[in-house]
Amino acid sequence: MGKFTIKATKKGFTFNLKAVNGEVIAVGSEVYTTLTSAKNGIASVSKNAPIANLEDQTINGAEEQKNPKFEIYKDKAGQFRFRLKAKNGEIIACSEGYVKKDSCKKGIASVRRNALDAPVIDPLPDEEEKS
Repeated sequence: MGKFTIKATKKGFTFNLKAVNGEVIAVGSEVYTTLTSAKNGIASVSKNAPIANLEDQTINGAEEQKNPKFEIYKDKAGQFRFRLKAKNGEIIACSEGYVKKDSCKKGIASVRRNALDAPVIDPLPDEEEKS
């Protein structure tokens, strides 16, 4: 089972979803001002990832899917990435760059599996004080 980790930053809180092997498979799309809002972002990923449609924007003429959805796209460096959009269209999680589209799809599958029941690991108390 994967886990969500929350980290305090100078401007607020961010989160990552990590796979069983500890590898980051998705990152939160923004810096949240409070710990509670970061946890709400995590709850949104947990709720939307398992049911999200898949829209491959690298295919010409691909059909647009309804939210929630994972969007596969190519970044400026030519790598494949995904972003997860909630029902309201807001981006709630993003991926790293992948050289192969198949690897990007495997990343999406991992997020779907790991997000549903992943425990949330709060930042350490001394990290919270730094924010």
